[in-house]
Amino acid sequence: MFINTRLGEIHLKIVYYGPALSGKTTNLEFIHARTNPKMRGDLVSLKTREDRTIYFDFLQLELGKIRGLKPKFSLYTVPGQTYYAASRDLVLQGSDGVVFVADSQAHRLVDNQESINSLKSYLHKMECELNAFPFVLQCNKQDLPGALHPKELKVNLEQNGVSCFASVAVKGEGVFDTLKDIINQVVRGLIR
Repeated sequence: MFINTRLGEIHLKIVYYGPALSGKTTNLEFIHARTNPKMRGDLVSLKTREDRTIYFDFLQLELGKIRGLKPKFSLYTVPGQTYYAASRDLVLQGSDGVVFVADSQAHRLVDNQESINSLKSYLHKMECELNAFPFVLQCNKQDLPGALHPKELKVNLEQNGVSCFASVAVKGEGVFDTLKDIINQVVRGLIR
């Protein structure tokens, strides 16, 4: 969080985290495409030749007011590939909330578990625990055959007490529900 009293703004950062190809960038692309251009900035993506995110995607949203300050939400994604661990840590620095985008395909369960464990490890370095941090679990790719049910993913990822949304990000299903929930959690934490 960063407060610019001169401009009357509060800058909040939400990071979309998860394994490679889970749908993090797809979420931001859908949000960008369906949000009024007057309320959002450009979508900035850094991609490899294979069209995969190597560092982050970034989108800024402006919504209402919080205690007289105009909130600006910056949405980022982290690279899911394990060899970009240092980049993930950099993107997570200063985050106010996290959306974990899990790939619901059964064969990706270990990837999801490794990714959420790396998130927990990073938050622990920041002297923060996942259960005390604004956090939403999004179970993406629910349209694929054999997709694990969100309840099963919550148990396997040890996230029973958190907000959870089933999604199909390529169709926009669950994308805005997830975004609204994480924004509400961040704002509630800020007001407290």
